Amino acid sequence: MTPTLTGTARARSRGPRRRPGRVPIALLVPAALGLVFLVLPLAGLLARTPWATLPERLAEPGVLTALRLSLLTATLATLLCLLLGVPLAWLLARVGFPGRRVVRALVTVPLVLPPVVGGVALLLVFGRRGLLGGWLDATFGVTLPFTTTGVVLAEAFVAMPFLVIAVEGALRGADQRYEEAAATLGAGRWTTFTHVTLPLVAPGLAAGAVLCWARALGEFGATITFAGNYPGRTQTMPLAVYLALETDLEAAVVLSLILLTVSVVILAALRDRWITSP
Repeated sequence: MTPTLTGTARARSRGPRRRPGRVPIALLVPAALGLVFLVLPLAGLLARTPWATLPERLAEPGVLTALRLSLLTATLATLLCLLLGVPLAWLLARVGFPGRRVVRALVTVPLVLPPVVGGVALLLVFGRRGLLGGWLDATFGVTLPFTTTGVVLAEAFVAMPFLVIAVEGALRGADQRYEEAAATLGAGRWTTFTHVTLPLVAPGLAAGAVLCWARALGEFGATITFAGNYPGRTQTMPLAVYLALETDLEAAVVLSLILLTVSVVILAALRDRWITSP
């Protein structure tokens, strides 16, 4: 008969348990202060929200117009990032070529570049006297600055690195044996990419797209520099908050509350992938 382990023996076989130690005061105090520092402004925003008139505030034409424009441009910017960013992430993850590290560094530059500088750079390229803007205007009559299309370009410029980084990481972590098996069975490269690779990295792709969309929704500096602040055409919600601060504080608070709600929803959607709990 095979001997069975008692409860004590089984516990010993698993090794000693770690007992939770006391938190050092030297760490607890700054941690608590850091938490307060991050949460207090959000609490202040909620405390100053005009809850009694909130439905009327949300129904105001200016708020709805800015909200619709923000949702539209953020979605279009995300689609543009998907179209350009997924192939770029695949190239960085799967193809070895000279200068790959330099290309990866250039892709991440918008993460650390001040958004206003990004807007100036876009003007110098796509403005009427820019590197490409003059040619576009003279050849096709297309003007990008201070238009809704300009808003999409500005948002895509600052948001694409979030998508590329997430998708590249997912591609590096994917098991390539499935792709090799598909190729062995006669699948072409495009079929393998669409039917095998993309499903494998779907969680990373979804997370990157959501982060990209959220970054585009909250973009301010590059948008106001490259596209301006014209209601109904280029005035997104962050720009509307900036304008409302000068005239109507309660309207600015309501718009900020909407952006805060979107941020919380996004964090909740990404919790299972990016936040682990003990």
